[in-house]
Amino acid sequence: MSHSLFDSDVPHPEPSNLTAFAANDLNRDSEHRDEQSVEKALAREGTHIFAFARDKLVLKHDGQVLDPLFARYELQELQPDWDETVLLGYRKSGEPRLAVPVGIDVEDLASQYKPADGRTLFREMLIDEVLLGEFAQAASLIRWNGDNRFCGRCGSAMEIHIGGYKRVCAACEHMIFPRTDPVVIMLTIDESRDLCLLGRSPHFSPGMYSCLAGFVEPGETIENAVRRETLEESGIRTGRIRYHASQPWPMPHSLMIGCYAEAKSTEIKRDETELEDCRWFTREETLEMLERPGANGKASPPKGAIAHRLMRDWVEWKR
Repeated sequence: MSHSLFDSDVPHPEPSNLTAFAANDLNRDSEHRDEQSVEKALAREGTHIFAFARDKLVLKHDGQVLDPLFARYELQELQPDWDETVLLGYRKSGEPRLAVPVGIDVEDLASQYKPADGRTLFREMLIDEVLLGEFAQAASLIRWNGDNRFCGRCGSAMEIHIGGYKRVCAACEHMIFPRTDPVVIMLTIDESRDLCLLGRSPHFSPGMYSCLAGFVEPGETIENAVRRETLEESGIRTGRIRYHASQPWPMPHSLMIGCYAEAKSTEIKRDETELEDCRWFTREETLEMLERPGANGKASPPKGAIAHRLMRDWVEWKR
């Protein structure tokens, strides 16, 4: 009897845990957020804070060690905007974790500071997995609050509330809450030929092939978004869809929803404005890209990326 990846939860019961930005184990304590939460957390001994200069995390460094966590007194020269402080949650020890935007320009940071965006933190492994997960939450909330300083209805100033998880218009009282943009990312599988479908976008690094992806549109299910995006980008029709894993992607505030799609056609008709190449890969070719990126002129996305996870788990499915 043949086995299908659409009938099982192997090779991992929760593969999301194996993606970058996913290891955030803070107690968010969301049911107790109120207008005093930030003030109380800042007053606690041992509180640590992420500092953001625009969209970049500021790290302390002494030439060897990189540290993204600041005590309150260490932030003064960076011009923190305490009124826009976000409360992320609490460590198991009870230590509060916060994030604050700073006024100093990235170019004006002193030599003992290193600014880094999310992709750099992830790809160069500048901080550990748990801190990277906390960064994802912080970066998304800092960006959302910074992008919503004025009311979309009347144009008046918006005020921050309950630790950065709500903004209210000072004039018309319109309320908004942090957004997460859902993105489907899918590996289409031709099970009869044991092939997977990968594409190459013009902005990818040389030789890199990855899963197809696209934003979920309003009023659309995840499954239908997978089918639509796959058909639009590659011309391949798909049938059954299986959710596999998700990944927070704080550039600026997306959730990558990783799926496998069952191929129902084989002839590729790629969207030439979206993809410079799209083709079927064997299991052996895919493994080569994962294990020896660039060896045959082709490479997979880096370890930790959800596309890498989808490719890796398909390759190892029958092992």
